Amino acid sequence: MTAVSHLSLVRPPVVTIRAAKPRDLPQLKGMIAELAAHHGDVAQLTPEQLERDLFGPHPWVNGLVAESGEDLIGFAILVPLYRAQEGARGMDLHQLFVRPEHRGHGIGQHLVTRARDLARQAGCGYLSVSAATGNFAAHRFYEHMDFKARPVTGMRYMQAIS
Repeated sequence: MTAVSHLSLVRPPVVTIRAAKPRDLPQLKGMIAELAAHHGDVAQLTPEQLERDLFGPHPWVNGLVAESGEDLIGFAILVPLYRAQEGARGMDLHQLFVRPEHRGHGIGQHLVTRARDLARQAGCGYLSVSAATGNFAAHRFYEHMDFKARPVTGMRYMQAIS
């Protein structure tokens, strides 16, 4: 058997897309930090904040993970949206991440598909996502997943509440 034909017999790992569980918090926090570093940011998220927001008495976000064996290799975080003038519920795909060594195998697509299903089950009529202006790989990925580009207009203002 040649090396090439032997390589063709190697299967990619079995990946399960599922809702995040409390046991996932350490690996999930690590991937959030990895994504922040990729964008030149520092993750300031504490394990307690992540636990509160995913599993607390009033969960703020939904988390999905891509699991291979005992390792998490990707995640998606979804946040509810609302367009009051239309009475339309939506979900923002706030973060999507697949570890670099696992990219190109459809894991991101499976996470988006599961995110779409989760939004639909929550009564949402749309799924929204944003990507940095120069992140052309993300633009191509989301367009391939049937997202339609929409212009962003206006300014977003923020005020700290203490």
